[in-house]
Amino acid sequence: MKRPLITEKNTNLQDARNVYVFEVTKNANKIEIKDAVEKKFKVRVTNVRTLILKGKKKEMLTRRGRYEGYRADKKKAFVTLHKDDNIDFFGEAS
Repeated sequence: MKRPLITEKNTNLQDARNVYVFEVTKNANKIEIKDAVEKKFKVRVTNVRTLILKGKKKEMLTRRGRYEGYRADKKKAFVTLHKDDNIDFFGEAS
């Protein structure tokens, strides 16, 4: 697990369905992701879904010409928690 992805859309998922989104390493599988989230945040995970995002093609202009490259691929994990559990990323008491 690299980091949580906190966006407006992901925050709505947290409120509506108790689903949290993380950026994970490309070689991590669902079992490893589940174990890492349960161990780090002390919560119960009920489901894990993963998604691989392909890197965008980028064109670079230099003084000597133009060349192309790609950004790195990324992997997201959508982690559903037990209905009684939640994760507080910002340390606010609720």
